[in-house]
Amino acid sequence: MTEHIYTIPVNKAFDACSTENEEPQHRCPFCLLHETLENDELELLLGDAMMEPDIRIKTNRQGFCRRHIGMLLRRKNRLGLALILESHLAEQRENFGKTGIVTALKGKGADEAEHINKLNCSCYICSRIDYAFSRMIKNAALLWDEEPNFRKKIRTQPFFCLPHYGMWLKTAQEELGKKKFAGFYDDVSPVMLKYFDELTEDVSWFCKKFDYRFENEPWGNSKDSPERAADFLNGEE
Repeated sequence: MTEHIYTIPVNKAFDACSTENEEPQHRCPFCLLHETLENDELELLLGDAMMEPDIRIKTNRQGFCRRHIGMLLRRKNRLGLALILESHLAEQRENFGKTGIVTALKGKGADEAEHINKLNCSCYICSRIDYAFSRMIKNAALLWDEEPNFRKKIRTQPFFCLPHYGMWLKTAQEELGKKKFAGFYDDVSPVMLKYFDELTEDVSWFCKKFDYRFENEPWGNSKDSPERAADFLNGEE
């Protein structure tokens, strides 16, 4: 069953990217969803959420990945970020110099090494995004089953990037069952295959344009094909 709170943004993203939109965004709707989630989390963290005790406990413990600390630094609220980092640094400092069972088993410094390795794989913002995004992916699979109009939206999408498409297929397999998944795949795969073929052709033509025999031929849609291929293969940055 779809979760209403996640259904609205899914429909909004699919509407925005639909080729039937008057001003469509030529991008993967899931990349748009992920970008929206990321911006919302950054704004919330440096806004009222910054002083919430339960949130501060989590940011103190989890910290931030390189990508998101960089994005936070580029925001205007540097004092707010500094306050978050102040308490995060203080909590992390307490973990240094302590000894525990890992030190007893593996020797001096082992506890610190283990803690740092865990911290390097931790990010408060990533965890928030991953939680919400996984439910949006699930809703996008269930909406196909529950709302016929959503199937039409799927068919009008320009493409889905490979990472998000793979997540969507895996989730749909788990949620829909074998029989329904076959119908789901029949609806989503033509969108992918059509764009795959068009993009491959554009990249090939881009390469040929550097051959003197084709230098006077028009570029067509190939000029930005390397960038589009990067977004398709890896998702947007």
